[in-house]
Amino acid sequence: MAQRHHDVTDPAAGPVTTGEALAGYLRGQATEFLRALRLHRETGGGTSHAPAGSTAAGAPGGTTTATAAGASSGATARVDAARALRRSARRISGSLHTFRPLLEPEWSEGIRPELAWLSGTLALEHAYGARLERLLLALNRLSGAAPVPPQLVGPGGPSPDGTARPAAPDRGNLTVGAAKAGALLDRQLTLARTRAHSTALQALGSSRFHAVADKVAVLASEVPLTSAAAATDLRALARAAEERLADAVTALPLVTAGSPYNAEALIHGLSPDPAPHPQDAPWHQVRLLLRLHRYACEVVHGRGTPLDVRLLTAGEALDRHRDASEASSAAAQAARTPRIAPATAYALGVLHADQRHEVEAARYAFQRSWQKQTIGAP
Repeated sequence: MAQRHHDVTDPAAGPVTTGEALAGYLRGQATEFLRALRLHRETGGGTSHAPAGSTAAGAPGGTTTATAAGASSGATARVDAARALRRSARRISGSLHTFRPLLEPEWSEGIRPELAWLSGTLALEHAYGARLERLLLALNRLSGAAPVPPQLVGPGGPSPDGTARPAAPDRGNLTVGAAKAGALLDRQLTLARTRAHSTALQALGSSRFHAVADKVAVLASEVPLTSAAAATDLRALARAAEERLADAVTALPLVTAGSPYNAEALIHGLSPDPAPHPQDAPWHQVRLLLRLHRYACEVVHGRGTPLDVRLLTAGEALDRHRDASEASSAAAQAARTPRIAPATAYALGVLHADQRHEVEAARYAFQRSWQKQTIGAP
């Protein structure tokens, strides 16, 4: 049912791309990793700053404002540095996976899972914060506690993807429990975010991380390619990654994704079983394979080459799918909290249903973007 992308990694087209291109790509990503690490350490070392009320007597109040602004700027720089670390780690790890026949096996299999561990550990804090923000915004929208753009609410009103949104629930009943539901989610996800922050700090100070950083530092100057890599065309391996993606998309239940609402997903999510919904796993796998395909395109054609618009829109839809899926799980988990009030449980149930609808909308958006004819990026 899915179309195959047919122009980015065709082995029969264009000049041969050999292992030297892979080596150059990996060296570049390793350099970006080390640059981000240095920035993260520089900004992280300045976390302590004077309290808000610690300006000298008679000093202008603007000093306090400047201090706060500086702290905010430092926090932003740390977030950007952590994001750059994750981005480089993902690209190195993904490229090692796709092009592993061209790399020394022992070295490649040793560093690849470590980079995946690092990327996943650094991503958790941001993920919990974004999840909390998403859920609280949805609660406000559903309960009418905050102004909402008219296109996002109301019977038959479209979602951001253009799909029909079900009629809003009874706001009178929902508002009663929305505040307590929001407070419960805030406590649970803030605690999870705090723990993720501590875990990330511990990871960055661990011997395990230093070993990874040392290997990346070596990679920045020396890539352990096999003897056959210099004469091997990368496009065949990149095409294999693309075909794995196309096969995974073909296996997706796109007929279900074309339905306006998937009741089976709602029923499972509200069950006592805390396991992730089995429908979501194939979509998460496609998201991973799409990312690997994009990285392979970067290796073969260079990062400056425009990417197919279809890949970009499909990736955005799968990102929204992942976010809504994890948000719905968080709402369902909060609803299982012992001894919460019925109104709170009701609000969390409505919130869960809303996020499962967002899951279906993201699947529908992916289906539409993937099946469009390929067009060139501007």
